[in-house]
Amino acid sequence: MNYRIETDTMGEVKVPAEKLWGAQTQRSLENFKIGEEKMPLEIVRAFAVLKRAAAAANARLGVLDQEKAAAITRACDEISAGKHDDQFPLSVWQTGSGTQTNMNVNEVVAHLTGLHPNDDVNKGQSSNDTFPTAMHIAFVIMAEDGLLPALDALRSTFSRLSEEYADIIKVGRTHLMDATPLTLGQEISAWREMLDACYRMVENALTPVRLLALGGTAVGTGLNTHPDFGSLTAHAVSSITGHDFKTAPNKFHALSSMDAASGLSGALKTLAADLIKIANDVRWLASGPRCGIGELFIPANEPGSSIMPGKVNPTQCEALIMSSIRVMGNDTAVSVAASQGNFQLNVCLPVIAYSLIQSIRLLTDAAHSFNGNLAIGIRPNHEAIERHLGQTLMLVTALSPRLGYDRSAEIAKYAFENGISLREAAVGRGILSGEEFDGLVDPQKMV
Repeated sequence: MNYRIETDTMGEVKVPAEKLWGAQTQRSLENFKIGEEKMPLEIVRAFAVLKRAAAAANARLGVLDQEKAAAITRACDEISAGKHDDQFPLSVWQTGSGTQTNMNVNEVVAHLTGLHPNDDVNKGQSSNDTFPTAMHIAFVIMAEDGLLPALDALRSTFSRLSEEYADIIKVGRTHLMDATPLTLGQEISAWREMLDACYRMVENALTPVRLLALGGTAVGTGLNTHPDFGSLTAHAVSSITGHDFKTAPNKFHALSSMDAASGLSGALKTLAADLIKIANDVRWLASGPRCGIGELFIPANEPGSSIMPGKVNPTQCEALIMSSIRVMGNDTAVSVAASQGNFQLNVCLPVIAYSLIQSIRLLTDAAHSFNGNLAIGIRPNHEAIERHLGQTLMLVTALSPRLGYDRSAEIAKYAFENGISLREAAVGRGILSGEEFDGLVDPQKMV
């Protein structure tokens, strides 16, 4: 392999000749051979947006030559377009401020432009304010361009199904046991409302994520940068991305606290919990096809067993559940990492970035997959629904206002012990006539 010699403040480093990075990236590759997890490209591309915005702000402030700013812009646009993805190889498990990733981007841009990585590309910046800024940019873009539309699509499906099946009366279940009736539309409306609520939670959680730390430099004082740099770069980031960002009013807070990231992670965890509930409801209701509840038909997408011919499993439910479990685990990692804001800096930024990006990506993809491969194909099994509704003893609840709780329970118990219907029990024991029972126990009036 051919090498070239790069230098930094610590001396000379051999770098593969064809690579665009410099000495600090190479040192990180050699010093942090930990795990297989690489810095997400979403962070790299957010850095490209940040560096382009910073160059524009510095040029406007008169502290960076216009030609240099134009060169940085061209290089950053190439990075944003994915032309140099293989030039960002660093491990997540690196310096807690993400310094090596900041320098990786600086060095690649510098190599593409012939500029200095620190004096030009990193002008007015510190790793301490650029990395949390890149995180926030990536989180907002991924949530608004990916996750929220995915949730809206699944919510729309449930809204349609809720209306379509509004008149199908079925047995309800609490504690996994028979309960009073409801309609299938009502049951599905709960799923729709969960997604509505979670959509709003994610939207609200993004509000503090829109605040950018850039301009605080090393500890929040803004040393070595212009007082207007933070607001100008935030405006430029908004223009470049089409998403709303603002400069953080208190940079000391923005550098040392990860409460915005932790809050977003909490909203994602709440969404994950609701998605697991929905997936479990669907797979229980579709269980069978002959020996389970079997009240729903779901699409058969692939064979379910390597040994049992004809078996079909609720695989989309299982994938959604597993993805959501991973999100819950990521939230624990983010919560612990967010507690590591010692004095003026949090020193667990890369693991927060990695965990949250994975969570947003998983929830986005899993929601799309569940919607497109399962939810849109949900159909009621009318035969099973009617059979279960006719067999449930909890219709006896309609008798309580007339007979009282104890007398009604006596009817239900007698029917269960003798394997007969509620009507047969009430009439057989001389408690009600058939006409009286039919007038009182009407599922249509119970929903």
